[in-house]
Amino acid sequence: MKIVVLDGYALNPGDLSWDKLANLGECVVYDRTSPEEVYSRISDAEIIITNKVLINSTLIGQLPALKYIGVTATGYNVVDVSAANQRKVVVTNIPAYSTDSVAQLVYSHILNVANRVELHANSVKEGKWTNSKDFTFRETLQVELSGKTIGIVGYGQIGRKVGEIGLAFGMKVIFNNRSEKVGLPEGIEQKSLREIFAESDFVSLNCPLTAENNEFVNREILHTMKSNAILINTGRGGLINEHDLAEALNSGLIAAACLDVLSTEPPLADNPLISARNCFITPHIAWATIEARKRLMNITVGNLKSWLSGNNQNTVKI
Repeated sequence: MKIVVLDGYALNPGDLSWDKLANLGECVVYDRTSPEEVYSRISDAEIIITNKVLINSTLIGQLPALKYIGVTATGYNVVDVSAANQRKVVVTNIPAYSTDSVAQLVYSHILNVANRVELHANSVKEGKWTNSKDFTFRETLQVELSGKTIGIVGYGQIGRKVGEIGLAFGMKVIFNNRSEKVGLPEGIEQKSLREIFAESDFVSLNCPLTAENNEFVNREILHTMKSNAILINTGRGGLINEHDLAEALNSGLIAAACLDVLSTEPPLADNPLISARNCFITPHIAWATIEARKRLMNITVGNLKSWLSGNNQNTVKI
């Protein structure tokens, strides 16, 4: 069987191995594939592995040999799953491989705002502490997390992990979820979306992007937040109206935003958040720890091996 990896660089920039996948068939790995190159590269492939390269209904209809599409991510919106199902092409994804890594970056951002460790470490190198009149030197207000409220939007596996860490810091944890959750740990409370934004010192977006919640973080809901509140987004960039958030930051409506995702990636040079006041942006790295990528590779291979043996796992159907 011919296996084609269309955009393997993000998963494996050279520090992992494709050998386990190559052991399952004739395997061709491309670091990146432009839209113009897709068809020629997969025209005779039975197995496609993709992360961000779009596999739409038109393309699926042009691939008579195609039997399997493996998405190397949890989200599978890059594939027209309905068209694949109609063709009896199996689609798989990779659930829950990066839970710990994403939750870790949520708190990396929170702690950066609370303590600004790198800023202060650099100030020492610049001689500012040496020239200080006091034994202590502070560039920014130092904030303790204990007693603060973190509101979590989306209480799936990542949201739950963010909540658990919040409890360990002594924070009050509240969350909003599309469905009601039962059997909650002590100290965690489910609330309305409005209550989350109005009551929280930190709001963490950990929900999937849907047609219903596209740009739900807009001018109206931002105006309900505390002036010292911090917004964190490690979910999807489309959850936020970026112009409204930039306006809220530049006017001092909220204190800061910490973002690992934007609406367009890589971002356009004129994205208003890049230059916005107190906006800390990381380049979509929450998922990308070496440990998470190893899990991603292993599950990608495991999904394909299971399908080849007739025992499908992590299949997506619509």
